[in-house]
Order: sequence, then structure tokens, then C-alpha cells
Amino acid sequence: MKYFLSLIAVVAAVLTLSSYQPRDEWRSLFDGSLTGWDTYLSYRHTTAYNGKVPTDGAGKPLPPIGYGKNEANVFSVVHQEGVPVLRISGEIYGCVFTKEDFKNYHLKVKVKWGSKKWEPRLNEPMDSGILYHSQGECGADYFRSWMLSQEFQVIERSHGDFWCIANSQISARAAKPDGKDTLVYNRNAPEVRMGSIKHGNNNFCQASGNYERPMDEWNDLELICFEDKSLHIVNGQVVMALSKSAYRDGDLSKPLISGKIQLQSEAAEVFYKDIRIRDIDKIPAAYASYFE
Repeated sequence: MKYFLSLIAVVAAVLTLSSYQPRDEWRSLFDGSLTGWDTYLSYRHTTAYNGKVPTDGAGKPLPPIGYGKNEANVFSVVHQEGVPVLRISGEIYGCVFTKEDFKNYHLKVKVKWGSKKWEPRLNEPMDSGILYHSQGECGADYFRSWMLSQEFQVIERSHGDFWCIANSQISARAAKPDGKDTLVYNRNAPEVRMGSIKHGNNNFCQASGNYERPMDEWNDLELICFEDKSLHIVNGQVVMALSKSAYRDGDLSKPLISGKIQLQSEAAEVFYKDIRIRDIDKIPAAYASYFE
């Protein structure tokens, strides 16, 4: 009987160890296919777009292309140097987004530009973005292409900028340097509230600096989210610290601290790889001072 009880204890211990996954264990969100992801395409926007639903030649409103469609092969998996890479052509505005929701995590992504650009950004910097805490339906934003969310912008010469998407809100330490009318993140500046608020509508904040590598090189981006706080890290440099993430619902402000992850298609060819995530139970100690 004693031997039998000991055997049960050993088996139970083995089962416990085999099912235990440490919180700091990284897992891949991109395995060389789009399993685990969905897609949405809205419109082929032109320079004439003004926020209204595009129309046909007769002035009739056009429906968006929609979910689960991949017109013009906007989203595809290619191989570079023997490694699977997610290519987003940018030809049509839209996104590829995780089926799963996430909360309290550390995300790592490698990103590199392609060579193609499309209307309405032919004469603008190449642009994409990682949209986090994404909730609701796609098409909630000005371009009718994305979910309510917060944006870690991926843009030439300013990776890590922040945008409010749809009616999201957030706070950052930021100021407008002399001669500029744009907020720039500065960890020593007063806190500024951004988003759909009654006393103003600052919905953009520029990263503290440009740490992007040359066009033909991969950039390492990190997004750390814990409760209402988030950090944008570019090639090892913190360029944005944000807090009090929320969204406006009528006259109420409600927390926005979890959701899907979207990767934008926004008129530029871009490549993503090594998309990894792990759970966290606090802001890592190395970055805690950004919120003091």
C-alpha cells in the first residue's frame, strides 16, 4: 500500500511538471502560416479620401471588401534566407489580427520595409503599425479599416510613435518643443491626456527619437503592456511610455487594457517575422522608473 501511494505521488508530480508553463516562457504567434490570425480589408483609398464611405461612379456607397478576404494577396507568407516571413503589401487598407485576446504581456517583433508604396501615401513616409488592446469590429477608425485600439506606429524614421485609434484615450509625458506643433514623448515633461476628450483631441505623440536601422535591415520592436500601462521599445531604446489606457463610451471613460493584436496594411510594403509573446505579472524592473 505504501509503495502504491508513493507511485501515485510520483505520477502526480510528473503530470504537474509537464503541464506547468513558466510565465516567462515565450511562444510564437507566427509559425509560418496565418493560423491563429484573421484578416480584414476595407478600401483602396485614394488621395481624395475625406473620411466618408467611398462611392462608385454613380455616387452609391461601396461596401468594404470585408473579413476573411485576401484581395490582391495583400497578406502572404514568403521565405527570406530560409525563414518564413509575413508580407503585407499595403495595397489595400486593412489588417491581419490575432484570433486570441491578450492582456499583460511582452511582445517582440522584427520588422523591415519592402519597396512598394501605394495611394494615398505615394509621397509620404512608409507606414504600418502594431495596434494593441484591439476590440470590437474593424472599420471603427477614420480610414474605416481597424478596430478600436492603441497604436505602436511603425513608420519611416519614427518607429514607436503613438496614435489613438477610433475613440481610445491614453496619457503620456510629452511636450511640444519650440517650433513644433506636435507632442513629443519626454519622460521629464508633464503628463498629457490624449484621445477623444471634451477639452481637446490630441491623438498623436511622436517617439522620443529615431532609432530605426537602415531600410534593408530588420528592426527589433518590443511592446510591453501591463494593466493600463504600455511601453514602446525600438532596437533596445524606450521611445514611449503610456498609462491610463481607456476608451470613450458616450460620456463615460472605460478601461482599455486587453484585446487582439492587429498589424496594419497602410499603403506600404512591410515584412514581419519572429512574432513572439509571453505573459508578465508586472512591469519589468528595468522599466518601472518610467511610471514613477
